[in-house]
Amino acid sequence: MTSTAPATAAPAAPEKDPWPALFALCLGFFMILVDSTIVSVATPALIEDLQADVNAVVWVTSAYLLAYAVPVLITGRLGDRFGPRRMYLAGLAVFTLASLWCGLTGSIEGLVAARVVQGLGAAMITPQTMAIITRIFPAERRGKAMALWGATAGVATLVGPILGGVLVDALGWEWIFFINVPVGIVGFVLALRLVPVLQTNNHRFDWLGVALSGAGMFLLVFGVQEGHQLEWSALVWTMIVGGIVVLALFIGWQARNKAEPLVPLALFRDRNFSLANVAITAMGFAITAMAIPLMLWAQVVRGLSPTRAALLLVPMAVMTIVLARPVGGLTDRVHPRVLTGFGFTAIIVSLVWLALALQPDGSVLWLVPPMVLLGIGNAFVWAPNSATATRNLPLHQAGAGSGIYNATRQVGAVLGSAAIAVLIDARLAAEGLPSYGGGEAGASGGGSELPAAVAQSFSDAMGASLLLPPAVLVLGLVAALCFERPRHAGFGGAAAPVPAAAAD
Repeated sequence: MTSTAPATAAPAAPEKDPWPALFALCLGFFMILVDSTIVSVATPALIEDLQADVNAVVWVTSAYLLAYAVPVLITGRLGDRFGPRRMYLAGLAVFTLASLWCGLTGSIEGLVAARVVQGLGAAMITPQTMAIITRIFPAERRGKAMALWGATAGVATLVGPILGGVLVDALGWEWIFFINVPVGIVGFVLALRLVPVLQTNNHRFDWLGVALSGAGMFLLVFGVQEGHQLEWSALVWTMIVGGIVVLALFIGWQARNKAEPLVPLALFRDRNFSLANVAITAMGFAITAMAIPLMLWAQVVRGLSPTRAALLLVPMAVMTIVLARPVGGLTDRVHPRVLTGFGFTAIIVSLVWLALALQPDGSVLWLVPPMVLLGIGNAFVWAPNSATATRNLPLHQAGAGSGIYNATRQVGAVLGSAAIAVLIDARLAAEGLPSYGGGEAGASGGGSELPAAVAQSFSDAMGASLLLPPAVLVLGLVAALCFERPRHAGFGGAAAPVPAAAAD
């Protein structure tokens, strides 16, 4: 049941400039998304220092993403109930303290546990950022606001490995987590001062839905990621099939729950919302999956330090940043299928090109053109897709809609992390190589010590693994090409009044 005060109860909200609040929110959002990919460049260092194998270290990312993805559905509703500002601040505090724990831990098991808590904090933060944007910006200005939000997401996932490489080389892997502490404190103070207090709505909480979605995701992801290690035993297949069955039960329960389901399936009647969720799931999968084989190849085969390996991503990040503003302007005027369709096509071509370029010899400068194209594609996907997802939604469903959108993105990221770990192991085995471990190349790579045949085989394995993300992105491209024109009056440049409900 939902009870809301009339929109006129908060008349001052439309008069406030919403941009300072957005900048404060983007700082926290940037930080938690950086942590989705920052571990990839530290993989060799973690393997050596914590005496773990590559699959265990991938769990450092997967545990974070899983803990991020599962509760994000209900944390969006909690924001509606208790206030998005309050939930954002609480999540930022949890995330910052968990980051300190991550840096202080001395075992792979302890690091995975700390990352779970860190993911819970991230799940409290993310839906609040998108919900607040939806509520404080009128529809005809929301495209530019979502452009900044989407660009923050795109840049953060690309900057993570770059920042990680610098910190690992200069200070050690612990500092990829310690850096969050001062940033988190600054972000907390800014949000406390700049983010407005918004009206709250009473919600019933679908605890059965929470349990079913969490159990289903855990069974599916754990089964996929551990399948190769457990030789695809009956237990593994039982977990995978069980996860799919539980998720199907979750969807069935959401359809039957007439009170207030965790996922209001009525939102999916909006064509753009449904398609944008498919597209962002594919995007989350691809961006998370592509960094791991690339960083392993750069450090193990080419012998690059973490910093130099991460610098391979600079052209991609620069192009995404440079294009963020112009693409944001186009988002409010150009049909979304044109922008996102171009973006997905560019990313697919760039990743296939990159996979073919992973060779043990030749200049790494050959990686620059596909990286530039990848950055261009990112800029044309993140912001337009985010704006398209939320533009037609009713304001009282802002929390639910943003929770679903961010959950699907994180589900894609979790599956991408799990699937790429399986594929890397499988391709290494197919090339006659053991699973990558700390004794094989060391934290700084060691590619110069590899025999030529081994270097070629390792390169072939990483290149083949890198073909998985573009294959999945084809689904995102198909979804993007089916977008319809947004329905609000301000789209395409037509004047539209600021709706009073924007302040609800």
